[in-house]
Amino acid sequence: MANPVNVAIEVLPLHPDPYPIVDAAIKVIRESGVKHEVGPMETTMEGDLDELLAIVKAAHKACFVDGVSQVVTIVKIGESTGGTSIEGKVGKYR
Repeated sequence: MANPVNVAIEVLPLHPDPYPIVDAAIKVIRESGVKHEVGPMETTMEGDLDELLAIVKAAHKACFVDGVSQVVTIVKIGESTGGTSIEGKVGKYR
């Protein structure tokens, strides 16, 4: 991989019981095999931008289950010419 980027995704299902739906999105990310960390408000991934954006799309689409008719997905991209890593951003806090 050239220079890794970080992509953070937060899915917001507009549904009375959002947690199982959020779990479906996280399952897509976990099964992708990319490096990621689940946080209290978003999940951050590390890797190739094109691959991560495809995962974002798949995670967003995975939310449309069991009568869910609307989902808002917020995406943040962190990139540096020298590469960006999760460890580089939060390692000193661990």
